[in-house]
Amino acid sequence: MIIINKKVNKLAFFSDGKLVRTFPVATGRTKSLTPEGSFKIVVKIKNRPYYKEKIPGGDPRNPLGDRWMGLEVNGTYGTTYAIHGNANENSIGKYVSSGCIRMHNDDIHWLFPKVEKNTRVVITTSSAGMETIASKHGYTLGRTLLAGTLVFNEVSTKLDQPLVMENSRIYLPLRELMKTVGGEVKWNSQEEILTLTWRDRAVSYRPLSSTAIVNGKNIAILPSVNQNNSVMIPLKSLPDLFGVQVKWNSEVKTVSISD
Repeated sequence: MIIINKKVNKLAFFSDGKLVRTFPVATGRTKSLTPEGSFKIVVKIKNRPYYKEKIPGGDPRNPLGDRWMGLEVNGTYGTTYAIHGNANENSIGKYVSSGCIRMHNDDIHWLFPKVEKNTRVVITTSSAGMETIASKHGYTLGRTLLAGTLVFNEVSTKLDQPLVMENSRIYLPLRELMKTVGGEVKWNSQEEILTLTWRDRAVSYRPLSSTAIVNGKNIAILPSVNQNNSVMIPLKSLPDLFGVQVKWNSEVKTVSISD
């Protein structure tokens, strides 16, 4: 998540459940020019030309700098509002733009490769701290335990163990998951490897690692986490491990698994 607070003209970058860095920015010369709300980054462009004055991308005179992260605002789909560099470093920290968010060129060079498309950007005017703003907009800081429900084949089962939400990811208790869907778990204490069998999938997995063997093929997955000596598997890894579709409903704390 990215938070832009126009009250202090700062941009905060959050990743892996924590505030990573804060940067000074420039925003609209009037309050209404830089729109407020929750938007997504939908385009990332290096060396975008400044079409209005026909200045090529990468030219030092280009007021957009050489990095452009376009926001989907009111159907503009990343073409009108963006987080970008600049040609006037002295403008940063001020209210001077026509609506975009300007950064120091060195700062956006650092940020650009770390931000993926569809990253949420919240633009606000607030006296609250950046972490408070992020939490109010649904970003999870640190680890949270949640009582959850698993829906499989349209049957709902309340889980005995809590789900884990960490770094804005959901983790399921692996043994309880396999029991609920009718799979089998075996533990090799000498090699410290789990063997998971479900349907046509045979999975070998060492807890906390970022790889697994699925039907004899090595794959990369998000690593599991440990919660009270239980292996918690990332929801996002289940499609790769078992060939299923998964869906998380944050409002009712429900994980749905389907073919």
